[in-house]
Amino acid sequence: MERKLAAILAADVVGYSALMERDEEGTFGRMIAGRKELFEPEIAKRHGRIFKLMGDGLLAEFGSVVDAVECAVSLQRGLAERNANVTDGERMQVRIGVNLGEVIVDGKDRYGEGVNIAARLQQLAEPGGICVSGKVAREVEKKLAFGFQAMGDQLVKNIAEPIPAYRVVLDNHQSTISAAPPPSLPNRPSVAVLPFTNMSGDPEQEYFADGLVEDLITSLSKIPGMFVIARNSTFAYKGKMTDIRHVAKELGVRYVLEGSVRRAANRLRITGQLVEGTDATHVWADKFEGAVEDVFDLQDRLTESIVGAMEPNIRRAEIERARCKRPDRLDAYDFYLRAMPYVYANSPSDTTEALRLLNEALSLDPNYAAAHGYAAWGHEQRFLRGGFHPEDRAAALKHANIALSLGADDPQALCIGAFVHANITHDYESAISALDRALKMNANSALAFGFSALVHMFGERYERAHEDALKALRLSPFDPLNYHSYLALAWVKWFEGQFAEAARYASLAVQSNAGFSLLHATVVASYVNLGRLEAARAAAARLLEVAPGWTIGSFVRMELTRPQLMEGFASALRKAGLPE
Repeated sequence: MERKLAAILAADVVGYSALMERDEEGTFGRMIAGRKELFEPEIAKRHGRIFKLMGDGLLAEFGSVVDAVECAVSLQRGLAERNANVTDGERMQVRIGVNLGEVIVDGKDRYGEGVNIAARLQQLAEPGGICVSGKVAREVEKKLAFGFQAMGDQLVKNIAEPIPAYRVVLDNHQSTISAAPPPSLPNRPSVAVLPFTNMSGDPEQEYFADGLVEDLITSLSKIPGMFVIARNSTFAYKGKMTDIRHVAKELGVRYVLEGSVRRAANRLRITGQLVEGTDATHVWADKFEGAVEDVFDLQDRLTESIVGAMEPNIRRAEIERARCKRPDRLDAYDFYLRAMPYVYANSPSDTTEALRLLNEALSLDPNYAAAHGYAAWGHEQRFLRGGFHPEDRAAALKHANIALSLGADDPQALCIGAFVHANITHDYESAISALDRALKMNANSALAFGFSALVHMFGERYERAHEDALKALRLSPFDPLNYHSYLALAWVKWFEGQFAEAARYASLAVQSNAGFSLLHATVVASYVNLGRLEAARAAAARLLEVAPGWTIGSFVRMELTRPQLMEGFASALRKAGLPE
């Protein structure tokens, strides 16, 4: 493998997607012209070579780091001159990053960390600006006429160690005193909701779009643990072309929500996309539609749908972020996030790992209400499915009580604590009271609606159980905990004698979580009561594969609902040949 030392220049057009959406043909033409008339001649003049084109960006190699930085400055000054008489909608700006490092030579292409760091530095640059590594700044600071401002050590994607970064000062009269550093990211999910673009050409829809964004900000602010930028700050970007990475850095948030409103005949279409601000990667995107007859009702429904869809997607992105974090840099929140996939899996081995991680979180933060809630759930699962050991029951109730006490203002902690209490003490009235309080605080929580559906079902309030389960599924159709709602629907239908519907919902629950034995048992019982004994026996075999020691006796002993109802379920399971 051939290696060499090289200076790498990375350049990328700012807000290219928005420019293309506004004027695809014109934007593409201006980009090609800029490359042919400015970038290619200037890079060649400085003895450089473009080795990769990437749509709206490029990578170039230089033998001299001085040439690379002088080329970057010439490019930005040349672009500024080209933009002098251009309207805002047609103005094209780039970010440039320069790094000095070892690269891997592969024919005319170049790879390796030297190239990767240049690309990451480019992402740190301001529109129209240049960001260089510490190596570059040290090499050229006494050889060139312009100065550098320290940006501090920067943690960037896929690079293990922080990179010292510097901003090139293009204006000789500009102060060399560094500007105040951007706000640091909070240690919790943080989001800014930008003003939605009115694509209708109808000024009336401008008010609707602004009202929708205000409602979104208000609803997201009610989610405990969510850091949401206030309206006054985000509306400063209204009507401006924005780059998500710059906005996220300027406001100190991890996620940015942007969207648009379009009217066609008597219908409105809202599109929304959630973007991770560090490298502008998409976390979630969707569209929502409704008739405009009752615009305020439509606004409420769209707000509910968007918030309901965003919450689990942010949770998923946060879990992935914590999973990739180095072990020696983990805090209580990171341990909590790492536990979540094991909590969702809800199998004995996964529960053990979830409890280990949650205990790490609680050792760092003993007052972490949500962590107590999930620890209560883990111990409850161990108790009901792991031999009914008294110590697990006691631990479940201890953590549930702490969650309910510390989490009086935290709907997540409240709903989990209430669910655990209901399953162990069968005090459904108290549990429902806590769940209703949680839903009053956050009416868009799929988690709370799913737990509420189960508790109402076990308490034989079938109509409310059915209603809450459907609400949870509508709010978050791809949630990893959707098996809760499907299980509630399956049991409601089973107890109401609608066994075909019970089998359908139970099968959907199994698709959502194939490792949870109770779901397989529900499929078995439903098939038995439909007279499909062969299918029931096949489902029973799958149940025993998932839980080899499973017995009807342990199922009945769980006492999830009235003894007569549990016994009716057990009778169906016996007909499928499951062990007593």
